[in-house]
Amino acid sequence: MTPPGHDWTRQRDAEFSAGDEHALALAYQCFAPLIFTVALRSLGDRAAASDVTQEVFVRAWRFRSGYNPDTGSLPAWLLGISRNVVSDAQGARQKSEKIVQRAHTVGDHREREHGADEIESVANRVVLDSELKLLGEPQQSILRLAFYEDLTHQQISSRLDLPLGTVKSHIRRSLTQLRSRLETWNAAP
Repeated sequence: MTPPGHDWTRQRDAEFSAGDEHALALAYQCFAPLIFTVALRSLGDRAAASDVTQEVFVRAWRFRSGYNPDTGSLPAWLLGISRNVVSDAQGARQKSEKIVQRAHTVGDHREREHGADEIESVANRVVLDSELKLLGEPQQSILRLAFYEDLTHQQISSRLDLPLGTVKSHIRRSLTQLRSRLETWNAAP
């Protein structure tokens, strides 16, 4: 079996660095399987590995001016980028898991409380519902599925027939908007 990128040359490195789209397409064809395999072994999730592979090539193309073919080969540079992207994905996964765990802990704690805490919980849900409505679509639907149905990013992507990266971006931006508005609301006298 011929190793990936067997027809990749130093000339192709220079073409990629110079912005040749054909070199990008050939680099993707030659090295995407390798990057996908590395990501899959690190993350254990095919969808996440696919996202990592796509992100590696997006970053490589976006920052190709930082690549110097005289100091190293493109495959080595791509693997370096993939390490960073895999690390980012693992960090995001851990952060997401912590948020979900905290949400469950808070939810369990509130279920045991009564009286004023229950009233505050209802008030918070009403405020959250109104803030979600201000987000518009598809952000509102995405966050409702995440908050109320406790779906993963992948499940939301499948349910709404949206790319996984789009779902993640909407969640990240929407949570930032919500946090900002809710901090303002909580600061009000």
